[in-house]
Amino acid sequence: MNYWIVKSEPFKYSWEQFVKDKRTYWDGVRNYQARNNLKAMAKGDAVLFYHSNEGMAVVGIARVVKEAYQDPTTDDQRWVVVDLAPVEPLPQPVVLSDMKQEKRLQNLALIRQGRLSVMPLTPEEFEIIVGMGQREA
Repeated sequence: MNYWIVKSEPFKYSWEQFVKDKRTYWDGVRNYQARNNLKAMAKGDAVLFYHSNEGMAVVGIARVVKEAYQDPTTDDQRWVVVDLAPVEPLPQPVVLSDMKQEKRLQNLALIRQGRLSVMPLTPEEFEIIVGMGQREA
C-alpha cells in the first residue's frame, strides 16, 4: 500500500461535502508531477485530505477506490482522475504550522512543494500525521 495527500480548497470541495458525496473523482489536476502521482495511485491506497488556503490542515483519511482513468472534465488525454472515498475524519485537524514544527516531517512534500496538489507520503509520515490528529485539543 502507498500513502498520499490530496489538497482541496474547502470553498471548492470540502471534507464535509466529500463525506456527503461518499465518493468522488479527483479532477482538475493540471500539473504533470501531480498527474503522475495520480497515475501511481493503486486501489486501496490511503490518502490524507488536506484543506488548503482556508484552515490549512489535514482533516480526514480517504482511500483510493478506482485507479487512474481519463479525466471526464476534459478531452485532453494527458489528464487523469482517480476515485476516492472517505474513511474517517481526524478527531483533531492537523494544521500545517504544527507539521512544520514536527522534526520527523522535515522532508514532507507538503512543506517542500507546497503548491503541488497530489503528493506521496512515506508510511512513517502518514502515521505521524494521523497520530497528531488523534490528540485532544
